[in-house]
Amino acid sequence: MAGKFELAKSNNNKYFFRLKAGNGEKILGSEMYETKAAAENGIASVKKNAANDARYERKTSANGSFFFNLKAGNGQVIGSSEMYKSESGRENGIESVKKNAPDAAVSDLT
Repeated sequence: MAGKFELAKSNNNKYFFRLKAGNGEKILGSEMYETKAAAENGIASVKKNAANDARYERKTSANGSFFFNLKAGNGQVIGSSEMYKSESGRENGIESVKKNAPDAAVSDLT
């Protein structure tokens, strides 16, 4: 099963998206957007930038967990990963975004 973006609306009327792998696991989440159009632009930016390894910022949290941010060409973060227990888990997450994002369908849950 292919990956997909879920476009959703929060309780405070802001929009966000998450990218899920074919197995349903969340692999990337967005910030909150004021408008649906802005969230849709975020999805388009993820699709455009996902294949470029240089767009991934690999980070370690204060508690030692590993995560990554996907950045647009202008350096703005367009998506963040879940926390991983290992660097290899984080790398697998990045590979999953690269594989799933470019052709992922968008499921509009708004």
